[in-house]
Amino acid sequence: MQYDVIIAGSGLGGLQCAYILSKEGYNVCVLEKNRQFGGNLQIYVRDKCIFDTGIHYIGGLSEGQNLHQYFKFLNLIGKLNMKKLDEDAFDKISFDNDPVEYKYAQGYDRFIDTLAGYFPKEKKAIVQYCDVIRETVDHFPLYRIREGDESEFFSKSLSMGVKPFIESLTSDEKLRNVLAGNNLLYAGVPDKSPLYMHALVLNSYIESSWKMVDGGAQIAKHLVNGIRENGGTVLNYQEVSHFSYENDKLTHVETTEGEKFFAKNFISNIHPQQTLKLIDQQNLRKVYRNRINSMENTVSVFILNLVFHKEAFPYLNFNHYHYKRVDAWNIIETPDSDWPETYALFTPAGSRNPDYADCMSVMTYMKYDRVKEWDSSVNLIPKHQHSRGNDYEEFKQVMSERLLVEVEKKFPGIRSKVRSMNASTPLTFRDYLGNGDGSLYGVLKDYQDPLKTFISPKTKIPNLFLTGQNLNMHGVLGVTIGAVKTCAEFLGMSYLLKKINDA
Repeated sequence: MQYDVIIAGSGLGGLQCAYILSKEGYNVCVLEKNRQFGGNLQIYVRDKCIFDTGIHYIGGLSEGQNLHQYFKFLNLIGKLNMKKLDEDAFDKISFDNDPVEYKYAQGYDRFIDTLAGYFPKEKKAIVQYCDVIRETVDHFPLYRIREGDESEFFSKSLSMGVKPFIESLTSDEKLRNVLAGNNLLYAGVPDKSPLYMHALVLNSYIESSWKMVDGGAQIAKHLVNGIRENGGTVLNYQEVSHFSYENDKLTHVETTEGEKFFAKNFISNIHPQQTLKLIDQQNLRKVYRNRINSMENTVSVFILNLVFHKEAFPYLNFNHYHYKRVDAWNIIETPDSDWPETYALFTPAGSRNPDYADCMSVMTYMKYDRVKEWDSSVNLIPKHQHSRGNDYEEFKQVMSERLLVEVEKKFPGIRSKVRSMNASTPLTFRDYLGNGDGSLYGVLKDYQDPLKTFISPKTKIPNLFLTGQNLNMHGVLGVTIGAVKTCAEFLGMSYLLKKINDA
């Protein structure tokens, strides 16, 4: 069978492209290597508790806001079970030896007034910070769901770093680090992370912040159902192993199962570097391949998952970011002896008992080098599973204990409330998300060389397109905008934006 479009990978961007194109009459087929669809939307169950792979909270979902309108077009609004985070504190930032928990409030007026309560002499700086955040996102047309010349965005927003921007506002060291306090959301690097990335992420959460009750996999489920209702095909356990090429165009993909799928066009939701490995070397210009392969990826993470005894730990309707030092930046290169320097803490929203947390995820940075000795191991779908060995399990136990010790300093007695715990490492993310080094957020953006880290949905092969978090931005909103850009290559941007705004 010949399809109009084959999409390799069922991450959020792949599913959104499949939904949009199938809705427009394209005969679409999505191929996914795992059992579950959704990439970072996947959930996993441990000790009867639901954990999210990556979607811990989402911004901009209130009526009239950007993600709400995109999701309305994707026929998701009204189907998702969501819970709004506390309006007076969707995030809390804290530091060792400081009893204050600095709150990020929803709504710009409340956000300003709350932070000014901690830093009354710095209200002018906080107001200026918020003004620039809003001004920056306004330069990005698709963020406001409008057509426009992106050159304004490129000229005004790409070449400024978030750390130097914050430092230009105030000399108050504590405030500087509070304003950067949730930069684990984009793996902030002091001499690289651009202001626009910080602004696009934070603005959405200030506008409104939500958790998916019982996990983000519901987004993938409804998209898959929608694709099938539109006549599309979505298949799991079909890992694309090769893109086949003839007369300057792709003709079909081959899977590890030995099947061939033919199409007129192809979209890869796989990391661009991994995508190029599936294409014979002679079919791509060396300069293009070298450019993609030279891109640096963001760091990976270690996640400790705690399952609580029944009604032992209260549900926290906010997220918590904690630092040992008053330094929200210089923590990725932490030496082993000081690890972990920071963590982000999330209690998933469950439907069984809203007053208590069934479980908790604690996330901290971990470089792939820490697990490189087990690089050749794979722990994925059942037929490929095998143990990484006792050394690996001992490593996870040691790291879990070190992280739990730090959490217990902030939440005394939490250990006694834990029924069981398990951990994910950079290897876990490598295997389940398909990134070669377990990178959580894909390509690292660099304000000092901004255009180098922007990837077009068009490739040097005329019928191969890219989508996903590596194009412009990660996160639910960033990936959604990336999917729109990819589909606009088929449908035209004016036509597609009118459809979205009229939904």
